[in-house]
Amino acid sequence: MIYLCLAHMSEAGLEQKYIKEAFDTNWVVPLGPNVNAFEKDLEQFVGEGKQVVALSSGTAAVHLALIACGVKPGDEICVQSFTFCASSHPITYLGATPVFIDSEKDTWNMDPELLEHAILDRKAKTGKYPKAIIPVALYGMPYNIARIMEIADKYGIPVIEDAAEGMGSRYKGQVLGTFGQYGVLSFNGNKMITTSGGGALICANEADKNKIMWYATQAREAYPYYQHEQIGYNYRLSNICAGIGRGQMTIVNNHIAHHKHIQALYAQLLKAIPGIQLHEAPNAEYDANYWLCTITLDPSLRIEGQENAYKETVKSAVGGAAGVIHQVDSPTTDCQPNDNVEALRVYLLAHQIEARPLWKPMHKQPVYAQSPAYVNGVSEAIFKVGMCLPSGPMVSDEDVRYIVETIKKAIL
Repeated sequence: MIYLCLAHMSEAGLEQKYIKEAFDTNWVVPLGPNVNAFEKDLEQFVGEGKQVVALSSGTAAVHLALIACGVKPGDEICVQSFTFCASSHPITYLGATPVFIDSEKDTWNMDPELLEHAILDRKAKTGKYPKAIIPVALYGMPYNIARIMEIADKYGIPVIEDAAEGMGSRYKGQVLGTFGQYGVLSFNGNKMITTSGGGALICANEADKNKIMWYATQAREAYPYYQHEQIGYNYRLSNICAGIGRGQMTIVNNHIAHHKHIQALYAQLLKAIPGIQLHEAPNAEYDANYWLCTITLDPSLRIEGQENAYKETVKSAVGGAAGVIHQVDSPTTDCQPNDNVEALRVYLLAHQIEARPLWKPMHKQPVYAQSPAYVNGVSEAIFKVGMCLPSGPMVSDEDVRYIVETIKKAIL
């Protein structure tokens, strides 16, 4: 089976070394020497004089960044609609409301002009500006952070960069996650590096880092006993997981280079297939890590088995969540990929290739039906024609050639 994206252990086996040290020194707990060292490695990687806090997940990082920005019940947050739910769910944890912003065509990320329109419209409707802005590096593609920061500074709104999928991606040479007040990283098992689970928050300075660390360790006051005057969270990364991260940091640049190589190979092999378009960076300013390689299918393209698309409900999760999904009565919704996209996914799966639909825009998710959304049709249109192809460190050149040949065979 060729999996979509699966980070792997380093050849040097440093993960095992650091994990063994944790057991030998009895640091089998949150915090510890590995956590401190991992944070230093991350700070060196992102540069720009930033501070980093290692956390239990990227979702936790978004949550804590919102708290640090002073988000309260009733506040509104501008967040990219074309993204995974971890970008928006933490907003609701705080009783705030996500305001979804649609995408621009070239990057698929937050449309800056639509963002500014939304900010002004929310001010007119509610009497106050949104409390924060969350752009997302969709599939590792940089967002137009220069224009987003210009707008954010104009209205005095902090930016939380969701670079969970964009570790190592750069805009005009600067690492994503270092432009705004906070930057989010993820080390889930399918990300650029993994700690099995985990994430981090990039902070602008030491004061911000200390605030985040305090909230992440249950917000304890300086007494000899446990006194809590604010609600805190148990969000720190474990010393064991951080040991894995230390080993992974020795090969992160190799992983990024491999993903870029796979993207280039897809570009070479797919260009001769009519009706298949590989998504690529709009220009040299956008240095994407290509965490996932994505394609779009012309709606007129016919795929073997297309007539059977969506005839049966899915019995297990698509994308690694088997056992934790609700079964459904209908195989269709009011917003889904076209029949030829679904047919190609099924065809590839039958040939031992894992492919997935793109993220369904959050403004089309039933759970957010009542949330404000500023849309231009871009994310919905791309969702209907798009697909993710295997791109991870375990994907070889031979795998890519097999995938492309299989796509060719699927086309009628």
